[in-house]
Amino acid sequence: MDRVKHFKRKFFLLLIAVFILIIIERTPRIYRLITQIHGSTNTCPFQTSNQSITPLENTKHFLVSAYMDQRVKGFDIRIIGIFRRDSIQTLYCLFCCAGHLSTTTPAAVLVHSDHFGFPFGTTDIMCKIPTHCNAVSHVTLLTQPNGVEVSNHTWLLIRNKKTDGKEKKTFQFDFTVCISTLFGEYNNVLQFAQTLEMYRLLGVGRVVIYNTSAGPELNRLLHSYSQERYVEMVEWPIDKYLNASHGWLFSKHGGDLHYYGQLVTLNDCIYRSMDRSLYVLLNDIDEIIMPYQHDNLKSMMNMLQQQHPNTGAFLIQVHVFPKKTLLSTSENKNSPLPRWDGVPGFNILDRIYREGRDKNINHPPKMIIQPRFVQQTSVHNVLIMSGQKFKVPMKVCGVIHCRISTLKQRPLEELHVDTRLWDFKNKLIPRVNEILRRVELMSSEEEKENRLNNI
Repeated sequence: MDRVKHFKRKFFLLLIAVFILIIIERTPRIYRLITQIHGSTNTCPFQTSNQSITPLENTKHFLVSAYMDQRVKGFDIRIIGIFRRDSIQTLYCLFCCAGHLSTTTPAAVLVHSDHFGFPFGTTDIMCKIPTHCNAVSHVTLLTQPNGVEVSNHTWLLIRNKKTDGKEKKTFQFDFTVCISTLFGEYNNVLQFAQTLEMYRLLGVGRVVIYNTSAGPELNRLLHSYSQERYVEMVEWPIDKYLNASHGWLFSKHGGDLHYYGQLVTLNDCIYRSMDRSLYVLLNDIDEIIMPYQHDNLKSMMNMLQQQHPNTGAFLIQVHVFPKKTLLSTSENKNSPLPRWDGVPGFNILDRIYREGRDKNINHPPKMIIQPRFVQQTSVHNVLIMSGQKFKVPMKVCGVIHCRISTLKQRPLEELHVDTRLWDFKNKLIPRVNEILRRVELMSSEEEKENRLNNI
């Protein structure tokens, strides 16, 4: 009887051992190795990045953000990064799938063609989600396919759960403006307030700003706009990691990365807006994309989209409005324009002269894009996209570029009077007064004086 019990016990233990062996054999090698290191697969992600710039372990590279993007055959995830171009190495994607670590998949590293000679460039890292990886939430990159101590790696949250290029019926915003980047303690508060309020009048629902450094008054203004969720502030401490250039060309300006990472932030902003905004405007804060035949951007784009239905990028001509003119100056006490004394910056309503365009000089445009058509962009041109491009005639739309300084003084006969901004003056001035009063940059008495001057 004891021998029978002993035999049954051995047989039972043998069955358990066979069952365990079968389970182990069906478990991918990387899965077993990581389990041996950490003891459990229900622990990922170990550390999620809450920064806009994340150093990649064991490399000279940086990661910015990760997005679901299934528009490129064979890939599911696009990671936007900043890679040193002479140090590209083989990388592997590792996912967190419902709290479990996945197998690794090879990454495709795509450095953008526009890097202007700088050592670091905007880079896309394309990943494929492995089979049986359900409820994928985070991703990280490894320099080896297995046997890596992944607890040292920082994970990126995967954003955008649907970017297959198919149009959604409704979006949170019709228009988003992407501003990149603020640096050098930029503090032109008056122009900033006027431009943001002008865009609101034109129908913009969200303005995304990448901020490296801004002056104290401008920070107060941006904080106020952020509280009402009109402005989305993205902290961009690029100067903590790289010698970011003040210019656009490496041979002329030096540094590690083009113009404080402008190309990186524009691409990130496109993907950030992919599933929530119908259109995205790519321009600087001293520029306003202005419709000339319509009262707002929506009616203008409805017309353009109807005429050019397969267009993903609308190219807008840029026109410079110089700093000083003979006609317009609010420094004149008899001027009908507000003076806004004591507010840092200048009054864009003074800019009523437009420079002519020299046909012998290249004038790069700015853009209104449909983000679902675009995979990679530069500042003035889309690098990879589906659909077509269309150059919008100046009579329909143009960029009002109010530079802080003018490169050279133009003779009066080379300038054209353009008071398009004044068409919005009666609505714009009260809005600017209100926001300046709210951030305590204007007193009630000054606001009253401005209001009386514009009756």
